[in-house]
Amino acid sequence: MPSVFAALDQTFRRLGGVPTYVLTDNEKTVTVEHIAGIPVRNPQLVAFADHYSVVVHTCVPADPASKGGTESSVKISKADLVPKDTNLRESYASFAELEAACEEFCQKVNTRAHRVTKRPPVEMLAEERARLHPVPVAPHTVAFGTTRVVPGNTPMVAFESGQYSVPAQLLGSTVWVRVHGRGADEQVVITHVGADGPVEVARHDRATPGNPRLLDEHFGPQPAGPLERRPRARNPAEVEFLGLGEGARLWLIEAAAAGTTKMRVKMTEALALAKLFDPVEVDWALGHAAVHGRFAEADLSSILDHHHGRGATGPAAGEHRAGEDSSLTQGTAAWARLGQPGPDQRSPDQGSQHDGDEVTR
Repeated sequence: MPSVFAALDQTFRRLGGVPTYVLTDNEKTVTVEHIAGIPVRNPQLVAFADHYSVVVHTCVPADPASKGGTESSVKISKADLVPKDTNLRESYASFAELEAACEEFCQKVNTRAHRVTKRPPVEMLAEERARLHPVPVAPHTVAFGTTRVVPGNTPMVAFESGQYSVPAQLLGSTVWVRVHGRGADEQVVITHVGADGPVEVARHDRATPGNPRLLDEHFGPQPAGPLERRPRARNPAEVEFLGLGEGARLWLIEAAAAGTTKMRVKMTEALALAKLFDPVEVDWALGHAAVHGRFAEADLSSILDHHHGRGATGPAAGEHRAGEDSSLTQGTAAWARLGQPGPDQRSPDQGSQHDGDEVTR
């Protein structure tokens, strides 16, 4: 049904107007049944006809004279597509190429003089357009395909044993899904009708069962999952603590993973220290503690004292640091006294001897 209605909509738009009636065969999408020779219309067809202000007539069953036009159209299509000696299907590598060839053919035959009227059809159509009804700006939604409701938690819709993604902002919305093309070039087109009219929101190649068609941009930022949880404050105390910065967030994650006890007490102590020290320094100390796994009660204040004692210009007084000219390894000169007499055992003529041992830095 979407294919039939989409074809009619495209025909009206190519003509630039809607005729008083259209004639079609008795397919089930148009005629549900016949009662006493009277066709009973499909309710969806009635809604479609009302939308375009057109009357849909069907041919009389088993009466070729009443459907000559439709049969001729089918005959031309079969001659081009159905395998025969005159089959032209092999001339087109894809359905898209066939569509392009049809466009080119229509342009060719509609701009040359007709053998009976001696006038190009495009000129006659310009005159006939004055007798046609205007084409609605928005097509009837049935022409967009079958309706599907996008789930509220996953931007995916199911259609003919396949799954297809749609933009995440359409969660909970109704969309229309239809098939375009055939064979290897067959595509699934998804349309959404919003305040600004119908918009094509997705176009996918055909999916197969178990192999959905997805576009990453349809999903947007991924929510925090079990493998990557981000802290989210739920009370004023947590808001104030996390407000210290990324160091506080890292400390919370690492301390929780380490099973640290009395975490809320330590968070309160960190906020108290933020009032005594620069909050930026406290946030740095929290990050430092997280990286080095220092979650004991006095660790944060110890890190702050050490960091604050160094000052902005370098190491604090008395702090030993290794460098190019010094080492933190103790020297071996002290071992030279091993086995030597102590100061009280030296002879009087022996002066005070300086061992010269030193500790290099």
